Amino acid sequence: MNFKKVNNITGWLVCVVACTVYIMTMEATGSLWDTGEFISSALKLQVPHPPGAPLFVILGRISIVCFSWLFGSGPEGAARAVNLLSALCSGFTILFLFWSITHFARKIVDNGPAGMNTSQLVSVMAAGVVGALAYTFSDSFWFSAVEGEVYAMSSLFTALVFWAMLKWEAAADSPGADKWIIFIFFMMGLSIGVHLLNLLTIPAIVMIYYFKRYNVTPWGTVIAFLVGCAITGLVQVAAIQYTVKSAGILDVFAVNTLGLPFFSGFAFYFIALAILLFWGINLKLEKSNKLNLYILFIALVILLLLPFIAASEGAIVVLKLLLVAAIGWLAGYFLTSEGLKKLKLGFWCFAFMLLGYSTYVTTMIRSNANPAVDMYNVDNPNSLVGYLGRDQYGDFPLVYGQVFTAQAVDQTETTMKYTKGRERYEEIGKDVKPVYAPEDMMPFPRVWDASNEQGHATFYKEWLNLAEGEKPSFGDNIYFFVTYQLNWMYIRYFMWNFAGKQNDIQGFGDANVRDGNWLSGISFLDSWRLGDQSKMPDSVKNNKANNKLFLLPFLLGAIGFYYQYTKNNRDFLVTFLLFFFTGLAIVLYLNQAGNQPRERDYAYVGSFYAFAIWIGLGVLQIVEWLRKKLSERISVYLAALLCFLAVPLLMGFQEWDDHDRSRKVLARDLAKDYLESCAPNAILFTYGDNDTYPLWYAQEVEGIRPDIRVVNNSLLGIDWYINQLRYKINTSDSIDVIWSADKIRGRIRDYVVYNPRADINPNQYFDLYELMKDFVGSDDPGAKVAMQSGESINYLPGRKFSVPVDEAFVRSNKTVNPADSVLEALQIEFSEDKKFLMKNDLAILNIIAANKWKRPIYFTATFTGSELGFSQYLRKDGLAYRLVPVKNNTTVNTDWMMDKLMNKYAFGGAGKKGVYFDEQNRLHLNTIRMAFGDLGSNLADNNRREEAKKVLDKADKNILESNHPYAMVSRNNQHNYFSMRFLEAAYKAEHKELAGKISKQLHKDLDQQMTYYQSLSESKQEGMRSEMQYTMQFIQMLSGLEAQYKAGPPPSTSGDQTPVFKNDSGQ
Repeated sequence: MNFKKVNNITGWLVCVVACTVYIMTMEATGSLWDTGEFISSALKLQVPHPPGAPLFVILGRISIVCFSWLFGSGPEGAARAVNLLSALCSGFTILFLFWSITHFARKIVDNGPAGMNTSQLVSVMAAGVVGALAYTFSDSFWFSAVEGEVYAMSSLFTALVFWAMLKWEAAADSPGADKWIIFIFFMMGLSIGVHLLNLLTIPAIVMIYYFKRYNVTPWGTVIAFLVGCAITGLVQVAAIQYTVKSAGILDVFAVNTLGLPFFSGFAFYFIALAILLFWGINLKLEKSNKLNLYILFIALVILLLLPFIAASEGAIVVLKLLLVAAIGWLAGYFLTSEGLKKLKLGFWCFAFMLLGYSTYVTTMIRSNANPAVDMYNVDNPNSLVGYLGRDQYGDFPLVYGQVFTAQAVDQTETTMKYTKGRERYEEIGKDVKPVYAPEDMMPFPRVWDASNEQGHATFYKEWLNLAEGEKPSFGDNIYFFVTYQLNWMYIRYFMWNFAGKQNDIQGFGDANVRDGNWLSGISFLDSWRLGDQSKMPDSVKNNKANNKLFLLPFLLGAIGFYYQYTKNNRDFLVTFLLFFFTGLAIVLYLNQAGNQPRERDYAYVGSFYAFAIWIGLGVLQIVEWLRKKLSERISVYLAALLCFLAVPLLMGFQEWDDHDRSRKVLARDLAKDYLESCAPNAILFTYGDNDTYPLWYAQEVEGIRPDIRVVNNSLLGIDWYINQLRYKINTSDSIDVIWSADKIRGRIRDYVVYNPRADINPNQYFDLYELMKDFVGSDDPGAKVAMQSGESINYLPGRKFSVPVDEAFVRSNKTVNPADSVLEALQIEFSEDKKFLMKNDLAILNIIAANKWKRPIYFTATFTGSELGFSQYLRKDGLAYRLVPVKNNTTVNTDWMMDKLMNKYAFGGAGKKGVYFDEQNRLHLNTIRMAFGDLGSNLADNNRREEAKKVLDKADKNILESNHPYAMVSRNNQHNYFSMRFLEAAYKAEHKELAGKISKQLHKDLDQQMTYYQSLSESKQEGMRSEMQYTMQFIQMLSGLEAQYKAGPPPSTSGDQTPVFKNDSGQ
């Protein structure tokens, strides 16, 4: 039989199966996290967060246009088209995986000139099918395959370039085979416009090249490995960063010194680079050309290392220039004819990589159009440098650095940064880097992050059991790496995919044996590791993400690992390098702190891809074992059947229900509910990915409430974002900001400190507008205080501020309700422990002061207002809280919410049977459910119990218990906390049937939780101690709640009935 024909047909059939699976299960609209941003960017060719994904955006737009016939031109069509693009990319990833597996399998099985017999051919195809379909149904890859995010397309590029190198290997002795290598680097250049993960295939690719082109020796193998690592680093630094940095340096020179237009230096740099590459490709190694060779090398090295040269001043610049020129001269001097041949190939590869990389030009083009989503304002080459370098996220140590307990003893400045002015680049100052004492530094720093906004420092201390102020040792550092970064943040994810998964509750450490662990389904093993799983509460046992794979994919992969090692150790090394660099190397590079906002398994899918190759090759080993007892034909078919049933089919059955997102629309509906909570032309402050990106999606893609300006607090600390508030977006007017752009440029007013003055009464209230405009915004030295670093910054002379209120105005524009008692002024007081305000805090206060009650100002539920001192002025208008000049005793805007919740709110598909909502989705469903609970509670407090029942029934009807139970295990019993508040609302409304149903579920779950905790051994109970305490508290609270309302709630018309539970804003 013709191998090529069978291989192609089988590969395409597997691809069709994978594409079908992903299309059937893909998300119906936008989903949580970054997808809302990416779909919005694709629809309107906008600029997503650093380091961007211009190729994804372009292809997403093409997909929207091309599939408009299928999905229509309506708002949902864009999301479906981008999600379909991810599904197709993932399906084709499976195609290239299949062909990669069969390539390796054929090299093992093929008998040479005689070729393969039918049984051998079937065994190779079986290996490809089992391995490819195992990856098709793997947890992490499937998750990314069905949503409009970059990881599916990134996986396709990884699979494509690895397969292309195997194609080169097969054709290496044929003329023109090196075109595959040039193709690979072109694909890598394109992939940079999606995600950088693709570059991690380079070491494996270099090893394939070495094995094919050179006589293999142990030291040669080591050198080839080091060369692969070096090329990876050079591509990352020279090709990606230094080319753009160099172009930016020349652009500043051309504009500021020569008076040329913007982008002239940028264009000159790449034209010069193209000329040099063309020259190099056509160069011949002759004595007469030796001078040309030196000129070429020196010019090329100077162009590529220009940022290194320009980073110094004076004589150091000259010395660096001479050093770089010497490197170029030496390279030309020692070049041989064979070396020139390889160098020309390198020039071709570099040229095509830059060609693929050029998609980033579209980012600058689109940013100059000031689109609604314009992250980092990449409107010039210098901004592109920071965008690609992810400057807004900061950096972290890898080889040598500080421990988290270190205090900076000094600081150093980096190179000058520029921003685009009207006619020239303007200096915005230099970034500073802290300097630490030598005793606070160590090699391979793993516990480095001192920030505690997300609890990183606290997490380190708890994980390492450090006393307050105790400095971690190097042993602590290694322990954290092994137990947390390696085991918890990689091995656990690996086992999710190939052993099984406990549930979808995010885990924060292996001491917690209940949440997010890997699970095999083998009772004695799971009981030994995690306790008796049969004692788990029903809500965990019935969790759709409770996937039992019985270690079968892992075992088959381990068999394939051994089999390839023994049969072809060169191919084994290639596969292992792919596995290592797309898995463990990422662990080393990310250097993750604890308390991550989400699980990060999606980052390691390349490693799982490599393991799927071994799963496929494991089939061949099973065939060999069976052949010892059975005929070859029977062994092949039996092994194929057993492996197919035991691995991909089992994985598909186990994983389908928690990966089917085809009817879920929660992200879109959550955004709609947030936006519909707001009055027209409102300003809505948001705080995280999941209360920002879905809102962008709703506005940009589906056209829901484009009159509202969504302002993300996390971005407000950056000058470009504040400046974007100054212009109109969609139908949302510009926002008044007190300070002009020059007052916040770069690091100016990154923070201000509290500095009390003896001549000012500490009880004095400052007018917030005047204080921000005339004092905090002043450049007068008298308005500044000197810091220990020698820097002078603005300061706050007091903690109390006021915002005047024009009662007639706020009543006329309906900021307040007719019955409200309006204050003369909003009085804001910072807490005593707040010693400074960051730029984002200052921006919020700027906007509040400058707004003067002209536009409604809202905050999402994640903001309490307590840190900035105005929590008492927040009124609940639905999912959003409105700033009002009223001291609230009751925080629910009853009639407003009644209209919005009953007529505008949507539920994300939770009213349809069989829709799966993972933990993040459940958190947001709880928020929606609780809005109905708070409204129902308020209506009941005001003797409007029939209306309260209708409100509660609407939530109950549209959020089915089968999709989202009232009682469910969650971290700190948060889920049950929301349900108890909803239960209290039912009690107040005298809705006995609903209250009885909720109470019964809560009792059952809490009792089952206690039974489970008591079944654990003492050591495992210790890790669950806080959860046990929460559960006992909730049992007592539930009993107290039932006792309070046993005889029915006392009548109340004043709304002053004391609730057992407080609302989201803490009031």
